[in-house]
Amino acid sequence: MTWEIGPPHRALHTPGGLYLMLHRLMARSRVFRDSQTGAPAGAGTIWSVWRNARAGGLGGVHEHHDPYAARLAGSLNFAAWAARHDLRADPASETDIDPDDGSGGAPLQVRMPRVRTSVEVRRTRAVGGHLPSAARSNTVGVLFASYLRGDPTARDWAEEVLGEAVLDAEQAALAAHHHVLQESGRTSLRIEPAATEADPAHEGAWSACSDPDQHPGTGRPCRRMSFLDCFHCGNCLITRAHLPAILVLLDELADRRVRLGETEWWARYGPTWAALRGEVLPRFTPAEVDAARAVTPPEALLELAEDPWERP
Repeated sequence: MTWEIGPPHRALHTPGGLYLMLHRLMARSRVFRDSQTGAPAGAGTIWSVWRNARAGGLGGVHEHHDPYAARLAGSLNFAAWAARHDLRADPASETDIDPDDGSGGAPLQVRMPRVRTSVEVRRTRAVGGHLPSAARSNTVGVLFASYLRGDPTARDWAEEVLGEAVLDAEQAALAAHHHVLQESGRTSLRIEPAATEADPAHEGAWSACSDPDQHPGTGRPCRRMSFLDCFHCGNCLITRAHLPAILVLLDELADRRVRLGETEWWARYGPTWAALRGEVLPRFTPAEVDAARAVTPPEALLELAEDPWERP
């Protein structure tokens, strides 16, 4: 049988490399064991682990132990080891500290999963919470979900990465909005917070159109695919009267963000979301926004603005 050991810097990531490491680490113990028992060199198993057996009255060759000689299972009594060394957890408060000897805290429960978690947390903190650098034996997802979900350092790093990703997506969506708007001859939307009256015939779902008979990009009557496209058109006119419907639209877009995947949501609604959040709402005062939210319509009517096959 041949085992792959990979390149030298990846040897311990393969079964063959791990076997060779164990074989080398236990070589001196095997030689001593075989020399004391008279067994031919290499006749025994690979396993020969030194154990401090003096507490049990053992010594010499008996301290070199094959943990799998009797059965293919082995365990270490961590509870007895922790009790023998009087290991204790950190006291929850100063009142738990014994004033006589300074000890405190409950007896420490030593378990391998807890030891593994402590190792992963310590390694992650050493690299500043950067999970890709800390991931050694697991993927980043498994490392965070199984070991680091509650660690503040890893959580801060994850929140920072997520925040940067959302910021990048918002900036890209806003740039796409401005690019389409510039093609129609404007650098920003026409927003008039005053209660300007628009022609009722030119009213759309969430805005008005200053000239529906002449699209600024084509010079022909507007044949928009969706009322959402109006937010990227030079003919778009938004007044205070449109604010209640726009707020309901934002709530509906936020709800769809939960139901849709991030990639699909940003592709379909990202530019509109960025235009409303980054360009429209800042033109109104907080008092105007609060007043508009008090009279918001019951539905955003987004289903009527999109083609039926585009509904999530």
